[in-house]
Amino acid sequence: MAAMAPGGSGSGSGGVNPFLSDSDEDDDEVAVTEERRAGLRLGAGGDLDPGSAGSLSPQDPLALGSSTRPGLSGEASVSALALGGTGETPARLSIDAIAAQLLRDQYLLTALELHTELLESGRELPRLRDYFSNPGNFERQSGTPPGMGAPGIPGAAGLGGAGGREPSTTSGGGQLNRAGSISTLDSLDFARYSDDGNRETDERVAEHEVPLQERKNYKSSPEIQEPIKPLEKRALNFLVNEFLLKNNYKLTSITFSDENDDQDFELWDDVGLNIPKPPDLLQLYRDFGNHQVTGKDLVDVASGVEEDELEALTPVLGSLPPSLETLQPVENSLLIQKLEDKISLLNSEKWSLMEQMRRLESEMDFLKNEHFANPAVFDSVQPSLDPSPHKDSEDSGQSQVVNSSDKGKNEDICLSVTDKTDSIIPKENPSDSFPRIEREGTPSSSPASKTTVHFDKPNRKLSPAFHQALLSFCRMSADSRLGSEVSRIADSEKSVMLMLGRCLPHIVPNVLLAKREELIPLILCTACLHPEPKERDQLLHILFNLIKRPDDEQRQMILTGCVAFARHVGPTRVEAELLPQCWEQINHKYPERRLLVAESCGALAPYLPKEIRSSLVLSMLQQMLMEDKADLVREAVIKSLGIIMGYIDDPDKYQQGFELLLSALGDPSERVVSATHQVFLPAYAAWTTELGNLQSHLIPTLLNKIEKLLREGEHGLDEHKLHMYLSALQSLIPSLFALVLQNAPFSSKAKLHGEVPQIEVTRFPRPMSPLQDVSTIIGSREQLAVLLQLYDYQLEHEGTTGWESLLWVVNQLLPQLIEIVGKINVTSTACVHEFSRFFWRLCRTFGKIFTNTKVKPQFQEILRLSEENIDSSAGNGVLTKATVPIYATGVLTCYIQEEDRKLLVGFLEDVMTLLSLSHAPLDSLKASFVELGANPAYHELLLTVLWYGVVHTSALVRCTAARMFELLVKGVNETLVAQRVVPALITLSSDPEISVRIATIPAFGTIMETVIQRELLERVKMQLASFLEDPQYQDQHSLHTEIIKTFGRVGPNAEPRFRDEFVIPHLHKLALVNNLQIVDSKRLDIATHLFEAYSALSCCFISEDLMVNHFLPGLRCLRTDMEHLSPEHEVILSSMIKECEQKVENKTVQEPQGSMSIAASLVSEDTKTKFLNKMGQLTTSGAMLANVFQRKK
Repeated sequence: MAAMAPGGSGSGSGGVNPFLSDSDEDDDEVAVTEERRAGLRLGAGGDLDPGSAGSLSPQDPLALGSSTRPGLSGEASVSALALGGTGETPARLSIDAIAAQLLRDQYLLTALELHTELLESGRELPRLRDYFSNPGNFERQSGTPPGMGAPGIPGAAGLGGAGGREPSTTSGGGQLNRAGSISTLDSLDFARYSDDGNRETDERVAEHEVPLQERKNYKSSPEIQEPIKPLEKRALNFLVNEFLLKNNYKLTSITFSDENDDQDFELWDDVGLNIPKPPDLLQLYRDFGNHQVTGKDLVDVASGVEEDELEALTPVLGSLPPSLETLQPVENSLLIQKLEDKISLLNSEKWSLMEQMRRLESEMDFLKNEHFANPAVFDSVQPSLDPSPHKDSEDSGQSQVVNSSDKGKNEDICLSVTDKTDSIIPKENPSDSFPRIEREGTPSSSPASKTTVHFDKPNRKLSPAFHQALLSFCRMSADSRLGSEVSRIADSEKSVMLMLGRCLPHIVPNVLLAKREELIPLILCTACLHPEPKERDQLLHILFNLIKRPDDEQRQMILTGCVAFARHVGPTRVEAELLPQCWEQINHKYPERRLLVAESCGALAPYLPKEIRSSLVLSMLQQMLMEDKADLVREAVIKSLGIIMGYIDDPDKYQQGFELLLSALGDPSERVVSATHQVFLPAYAAWTTELGNLQSHLIPTLLNKIEKLLREGEHGLDEHKLHMYLSALQSLIPSLFALVLQNAPFSSKAKLHGEVPQIEVTRFPRPMSPLQDVSTIIGSREQLAVLLQLYDYQLEHEGTTGWESLLWVVNQLLPQLIEIVGKINVTSTACVHEFSRFFWRLCRTFGKIFTNTKVKPQFQEILRLSEENIDSSAGNGVLTKATVPIYATGVLTCYIQEEDRKLLVGFLEDVMTLLSLSHAPLDSLKASFVELGANPAYHELLLTVLWYGVVHTSALVRCTAARMFELLVKGVNETLVAQRVVPALITLSSDPEISVRIATIPAFGTIMETVIQRELLERVKMQLASFLEDPQYQDQHSLHTEIIKTFGRVGPNAEPRFRDEFVIPHLHKLALVNNLQIVDSKRLDIATHLFEAYSALSCCFISEDLMVNHFLPGLRCLRTDMEHLSPEHEVILSSMIKECEQKVENKTVQEPQGSMSIAASLVSEDTKTKFLNKMGQLTTSGAMLANVFQRKK
């Protein structure tokens, strides 16, 4: 074997120098020539000690086997031999030669430092530049460091290059070996910093993935000694996929692509190599015969250095002339040829010995079957006898034993199976892919060994060799990996686990993606019970990567398995084995995989060490909440955070939890916010209650944030944030009430005995989730029933003395809430609705007695509804604020008994009366009607309030009632409109006060807009006609203004017949009358409202007759008014008239009366669009009014 050294390839590449760039061939030749000459001068006249070759290692400068270029092997050998000579001072070497030697011997940090210094001095070396710019030189591999041979045989690698290396080691050339320090080049993932600009940043690779990838790439073929490199695998994957597509194997290509989801098969640049795309597989195959392939030279089972090998090498080396200065290149070539011939001869001998070893093993198997017939023991021994391509250097010891047994095979072979096993099996082989007997258990531990199985022996006298030859015709395959597994039966649970651990990684990729969840029980069971940590890690990695994009059901199955695994193995292994798998995929490019991570954190929370829950897992979830863009992932994160909050017990994490809560509440996704209210907030509130922070921090902080919003939002309130904080407070009400009950004076008396009272179904509002159910927070519905009975009794008979938690609600929470309510904008329907719902839930949760005795009195004290406060500015100020609608809709509507309804009716009547008599704005009353009118249950009640206003003695109150009908009509069904609303409005329309009659016009208009009953419409039409045609209203400017405004508002949405027959003709009459108006202010007022009405109606379809007879004449009358009063409006009116005239001209071909042609529809839509655009310009730029409606030339 030592004869291989001078010509062996240190990298195992057989003729490719990874350190030599094509562009620098000539420079390299010059450098090598100088190198050789320096070596020759050093070693002139030196003799070679036969033992000196064995003392050299790749770490020595110019080491014997370090050259990776066959053409230079002899020169390197000469240089190495020269070192054993006189030891003269060497000549000065070139920088390029030094760089080449550093790269050959893997002194990469030194080479990098030299490269940096040369760059700084402006003398860049092409060799170093090309080497460090190629990411393929820095693939992570678990290689053997330079100078280290196989275990137990120092220097073997140095002598034999690849010959004495373990199967798991990598070639020396071009590979960056692993080191213990995290600050070396090895800690950098060079493959991710290639100059490939198209690499997607979303293709995330975790730090744990590299060793797993190496394990997956480990091949068992005897033709390949080192594992496939990641970049090589990606390149081959690309070529294979290209071949499949070109040859119409489309389904196979799809499956292949799914199984390699980390690679983009459409871009060669995604591979990561800085080389052009090679030819396709067919071209490579056809070109294969043009290259010399010495695949067998890459494998050498032997790992020791035999004496006869050194002796065989000595004559060759001794034949070198004493003076090397006269050696010619021809002589060097001859020497190289001799050494290569010797290598081939040794390889042939090696394969011959391996075949002989297999035959001997087969013979031994036969003898065991014949003489001992113990299948259990035989199966246990079989792994060590099975010739495997993964055998490492220690297998040489096995082969030596077998060879020695060959010399004495004629002796009587009567040794026991145990003795034979001891003589064959080496001590330990960690890199062997088949575990030895020491790891699988001794034969005595197996159940089968207790009973000996006897086979009938034939009464024949055939020789064992004949028997073995005869049996060889039974076609059995024990040479392959699968054949080896099939040929032996596991004899214990441990053996089964080891077998599954070996087989599952080969089974999983061949199972259809849609059915891979069927493997989950097998993977989990093996991962739980397997004795080897690395195998368990690989199996769990397979579990989390089992399905490319797991759907909901598949994720649930994996989570179920993870929980079962956690229950079985305990918190330590969950932390050490499962959590790294989660961390590895936290930034996976597929949201389904990140979703699995988020859900796993919550599912595994109960089974993790508490320190890990409050640190690592919390940090993982926080990172995903802040960074993940997928709503579903953040929703799962929130739910897992809720579970974590249920198990966390570190008070220092309280503030971090509060910040996470605020982030979750402010999330833009409605799904995430909903999950926050359902899971995270109740769980956090429970922990806050335990810490005593619910009343001291959480609720006060949210209230302060609301007050700050109101202070800063005088000119524009951020309603979204207000909703966020107020909804959080609303979700905290059940937790607050549970705290009040648990800290009550009677809590110690609450014992479950006898018959438990039932809780009314409507006692509490419906909770958003089970975690907001008060009975869930308390513990049980029975316990809650007992506490509620004592709670009501305490409030009604014994008071709140000493009840600190309830006193805080009464004396601090309620006054602050009522003060906040007084600051919100009463015209903001959303704000009023939010606070109304909050007070409703608060009062319903705390009960009727609490509402009547604690809540209502505080509101009544502030509102002070009495006739005495009519002229009081303070009283009027309160009545115009949002306090009125929130008290009416949030407090007085909590309970619907007769007395409660009477109280609500009385309150609304008083508010309407007081606001009307004090001439105050009606916004608070309108807000109350809008909020209550949204619920049909309160329509009758509101009509009762309005009838009170209709028959009131004050015209101001009657006028207010008439205006309130407009708000109520839209939500009330037509029966109530016909029976209650229209009669009341007709009554008011004949009121002695003209202001009351005018106030009914908007309500009549709303009826025309919303009702479809023809009888009702006719009644309303008659009433409006009386307003327009009755002589007593001819000079009523305010009435005409109100009618025109109503027509403009309801005209576009009213029934077309009503619009055509009533609205447009009467607008034409009003425009004609306005031309005769003497007072300019009144004339301009009417004209302005007419302009707005015509602008709204111009968007509707108008028949040609109506356009010619009423619409265009009305516009012309209006233009006459605007010519004198508002020239800018006159310009727009002129354009409108032109548009309408053009529309009439285009209607040369019409459909029958009552139907609209397609062309007319298109023209109408075009006019509508143009007009709206021009009106928008009108409101923004008055200077350009003259050009708004001009046609483009």
